Amino acid sequence: MKDRFKGTRFALVIAIVISLSACISHQRYRTESGLCISANPMEECALHSLQVFQSPNAIDEKYHLGFVEFDDQGQLWDREQLREVIGQVNTLAADRDLLMVVFVHGWKHSAQAGDSNISSFRESLRRLSALESAMSARTDVPSREVVGIYLGWRGGSVSLPGLKELTFWERKNTAHKVGRGGATELLSRLELVQKTKRAQALADGKSHRTRFVVVGHSFGGALVFSAMSEILENGFVQTHGPDAVVSDTIGFADLVVLINPAFEAARYATLSDMANERRRYFESQLPVLAVLTSEDDDATGMAFPLGRWFSTLFETERDAQRLNPVTGKSEVIDQGSANVTALGHFDPYLTHYLRAEETFADDEQAGFSASTAVQTFVSASKGWEADRPGSRIPFEGAVLERTDSSAGRNPYLNIRVDGELIRDHNDIYDPRIASFIRQLILISSQSQDEEDRVDARIKMATP
Repeated sequence: MKDRFKGTRFALVIAIVISLSACISHQRYRTESGLCISANPMEECALHSLQVFQSPNAIDEKYHLGFVEFDDQGQLWDREQLREVIGQVNTLAADRDLLMVVFVHGWKHSAQAGDSNISSFRESLRRLSALESAMSARTDVPSREVVGIYLGWRGGSVSLPGLKELTFWERKNTAHKVGRGGATELLSRLELVQKTKRAQALADGKSHRTRFVVVGHSFGGALVFSAMSEILENGFVQTHGPDAVVSDTIGFADLVVLINPAFEAARYATLSDMANERRRYFESQLPVLAVLTSEDDDATGMAFPLGRWFSTLFETERDAQRLNPVTGKSEVIDQGSANVTALGHFDPYLTHYLRAEETFADDEQAGFSASTAVQTFVSASKGWEADRPGSRIPFEGAVLERTDSSAGRNPYLNIRVDGELIRDHNDIYDPRIASFIRQLILISSQSQDEEDRVDARIKMATP
């Protein structure tokens, strides 16, 4: 018996040692200050919080990239890192209009050099820069400086295969903690840059084109929603325009995009109910929030409900009734189901389907064409202005279909995505998805006057 006990204890010690050795270091990765300018920043600027990419071959491909990192308690690793990044953004904004994009990574990722999410974010920024240059050439308006901010946190706590899959719920809790912590400060300070530009332009009697977009993936989507949900709800009530006058719903920044977000639909209930109260929105209403979830995302579609079922065993739920003004019918919302189902898989809250176009299906690695992207932007913008229940808006290689039960131009888009476009939880970089998100950013960040000028230029150039 004693030998058996010793053997069990030894096995337990070995298991603990293996687990500890498999832990991913809890650390800050971007430790160098100062601006690093390079045509190869992935290698030459690996430890810098501030970077500038300048293509040696194309003068229209340039972007800035800053890193801000948080610990497991949701606090900044180093406040000086935040000051440096915000200071650089303010310096750029003093002389130029900016297109600022924040990306918040998800499970198993971090701000460590070489992370695949960083590489993909760089490519998106490069293409946005090229698109800005193309838009400028067609409107005679100076292009905006593209600025990316990568919000880093410890998305993975264990590296051992098999064992790291069991960190799903522990990392989910950390994501919500970071969202309720310092992430709101970072996002709010960046929004202040935009508000400052707007105030200065108003005082000078000029227009400004500085725009701000936030993108979160997986637990990064949960992090962003934790930071933004109450702000979005307030923006629905405090509409753009005079007090007590119903006008366009405002959001945080110009657009928030969540891709395969890993949080329960119950967290979205209030925002969905508020948006559902309006039968129609004005033609000037722009998208505020876009949630994209693949129909083939098993992580949020299958694993998520299982874990939530265990964690909600002792909660009390009910069937909630609400009237849908579009259909004129009463809907039943099963709170129990909403509490265990990820938002993108909860049918009552869906507003859209994004379907792949067969003509594009075999061209997944299609090259980027700024000219095509500009024309798509004009077409998609006009489609959004004419949006109504059941409408279809064409994009590059995909079609966005609004459900029959959702009001036209409802600014909160909860989109079920074709598995051909997003194949699983992490395969989110199909060029058609990248193009769709870029177009949403443009729709949400371009003025009507700029859109008309682009449209007129295209017509003049068309034989």
